[in-house]
Amino acid sequence: MTKQEKIDFTIKTLQELYPTIPIPLDHKDPYTLLIAVLMSAQSTDVRVNQITPLLFEKADNPYDMVKLSVDEIREIIKPVGLSPMKAKGIHGLSKMIIEKHNGTVPQSFEALEEFPAVGHKTASVVMSQAFGVPAFPVDTHIHRLMYRWGFTNGKNVTQTEKDAKRIFPKELWNDLHLQIIWYGREYSPARGWDLDKDIITKTIGRKTVIDDYKKTKRPIKK
Repeated sequence: MTKQEKIDFTIKTLQELYPTIPIPLDHKDPYTLLIAVLMSAQSTDVRVNQITPLLFEKADNPYDMVKLSVDEIREIIKPVGLSPMKAKGIHGLSKMIIEKHNGTVPQSFEALEEFPAVGHKTASVVMSQAFGVPAFPVDTHIHRLMYRWGFTNGKNVTQTEKDAKRIFPKELWNDLHLQIIWYGREYSPARGWDLDKDIITKTIGRKTVIDDYKKTKRPIKK
């Protein structure tokens, strides 16, 4: 297979598996999405989706959020981990949204990345999922799969994002980044990986990755 044939096979397989793509984090508008994505750092979407309703019941907009103290926010979001940093970030960015953006989440990477506790990945998710702007947020699943599939040699997510944007058509970025995340969770996880169920890696995967997998899956002696 040529590189382009591998890319086309990947896109076609993902579109067949995920014709409609669920959004992993529950939210109702750009603000609640921004808070949910910030909270998801080093946590699971399932855990975040359990905690955000408790927070949004008290404050689902920046004006109500700044009425809570940082300690009050922290107490609510404690189960998601890193709560001191996240609580400060949530309170701080809510204040900035009111003071600098008239209470509305801004629609630019630069403005979002100025907020405390908001990095490029969080900004990319918000731009993509809230505003429909083409972006390719790279999480651990995408980083792992892009390497397994031989689409990047990136040692970090920055390089992987550049490679993803270079090889995939821009109009597919927003769908593809979610499709790859779901695929990584269901078929190509970091732990408990079964290559036979992972049709994309099995078909186009990096030879060294497949060879390493086979070495670790030695047949059991009877």
